[in-house]
Amino acid sequence: MKNIYILIIIVLSFSCMEEPGLNERTNYDFSDSRGLFITNEGNFMYGNASLSYLDLDNNQIYNEVFYKVNGIPLGDVAQSITVRNDLAYIVINNSGGIYVIDINNFKLKGIIRGLTSPRYIHFINDEKAYVSDLYAMEISIVNPKTFKKIGSIDISNGKNQHPSEQMVQYQNFVFTNAWSYDNKILVLDSDTDKLVDSIEVGIQPTSICMDKNNKIWAITDGGYEGSPYGYEEPALYKIDAASRNIEQIIKFEKGDRCAELAMNSTKDTIYFIKNDIWKMSVTNPVFPKEPFIKNKNTKYYGITIDPSSSDLYLADAIDYVQPGILYRYNSNGILDDEYKIGVIPGSFAFVQP
Repeated sequence: MKNIYILIIIVLSFSCMEEPGLNERTNYDFSDSRGLFITNEGNFMYGNASLSYLDLDNNQIYNEVFYKVNGIPLGDVAQSITVRNDLAYIVINNSGGIYVIDINNFKLKGIIRGLTSPRYIHFINDEKAYVSDLYAMEISIVNPKTFKKIGSIDISNGKNQHPSEQMVQYQNFVFTNAWSYDNKILVLDSDTDKLVDSIEVGIQPTSICMDKNNKIWAITDGGYEGSPYGYEEPALYKIDAASRNIEQIIKFEKGDRCAELAMNSTKDTIYFIKNDIWKMSVTNPVFPKEPFIKNKNTKYYGITIDPSSSDLYLADAIDYVQPGILYRYNSNGILDDEYKIGVIPGSFAFVQP
């Protein structure tokens, strides 16, 4: 039996050595083109996360670019990606770190370590950023220049412990949705690095964004049947960032799959997943009668809007096992193109030359 295990290890070792990109590195140069990064989460505990890049000027998709350039796998669950200046910060949730790469050639510039279950990064300035976390019950403070963790914010407030997710900022206040088994939008003071307030919404606010009028939009998923935290109708919330008052609630049907808010470049229109893809003016209190894009009996998982063309990019996880698809729709909701990418695509970041 021991010999069989040894044989398996040898076979696996040789298989890994033969993987393209491990010994032969690929060189890219996208310094003069517009692009779109797509993180593919991969399956939990499988370590098959990957990074795709769409060259928008030439309409060409490139898959596994992190691995091909750096010769190492991206890790376990690529949660999100954010571009700042000439660097892209890729948050690897289950691997507990953030890879920092050059946006022009995808070469690794640094790694931020010491994180528990990181989700998203939000920049306060060039030397301070917040990293949300699913399990740590704290916001990590990191220095984006040195790639070091320099502190943390206790978000238990001495009472309830909270996870944290996406982040938006109004003046010196950062708002983050406490998604998993929670119902709060937490308010952080970026001057003092303290939790100063919270806003109660529905069960499990899964995504937030901010419009041109400094209104925070949050969508809840309502939990699930049998959840110990509860199960209710998902809803869309409109919150004034200055007063922190809820101004509008649009409730949906219990069991509707609601997720992923996105805002256009002028911040006057929101898009989100509610089974289908919906589009809504931020100043229109009436929910539209028809979806912008109808569901194709699949799993829409991520959404973003091109700030230059207003094209909509939609990630399709299909069955969460096979490689996903990226759809490109024009501003009228007409499908223009589609691209085969990695397993469970979900997060995006545009690159402008």
